[in-house]
Amino acid sequence: MTKWTPTHEAPEPLEGPVVPTVVGGTVLWFVLFLVQLPFYGWFDDHGHAWWMWTCLAGAGLGLIGIWYVRGRDAALKRQAAARDGEGTRADHPTA
Repeated sequence: MTKWTPTHEAPEPLEGPVVPTVVGGTVLWFVLFLVQLPFYGWFDDHGHAWWMWTCLAGAGLGLIGIWYVRGRDAALKRQAAARDGEGTRADHPTA
């Protein structure tokens, strides 16, 4: 059996609007939770209450995701500014 090796380089990863995507997903999970909330009794009677808690967990994890991707986005912008020479003393005043 021979080992497979790629014949070309992998493409660069695509960068899109990461923060709005994560915010949109988080809002969607929370809306799904709110839509199911009036039907909690039915879900509980049929053994499907976990659907609601899954939506709430998705919204909670989405809040962590928003915090993470906003920090990542800010770090990428700082790195790009430093690379372009825009991160001068005006951005970092001394005491």
